[in-house]
Amino acid sequence: MRCTFILVMDNVVVDDRHYDSVTIEWTTDVTEQEVQDYSQQWITSRNFLTRRMIGLRRVGESSLTIEPHDDIVADEKTWA
Repeated sequence: MRCTFILVMDNVVVDDRHYDSVTIEWTTDVTEQEVQDYSQQWITSRNFLTRRMIGLRRVGESSLTIEPHDDIVADEKTWA
């Protein structure tokens, strides 16, 4: 299934530079199991972001939103 992930981080330090807020959004194809795994890791892993993002030294509040999309494929001929 196609999902959009939205990561919002506040009070962030990256490579010794402070940012009040950083938002990263990406869309990708994932299985339902992968979504469940990501959610579980997010909830249970201490320092989840700082261990996975190069240069990220500190994060205050953060949130991860996962938005599934309907699998609708547009026929190119209908747009002509």
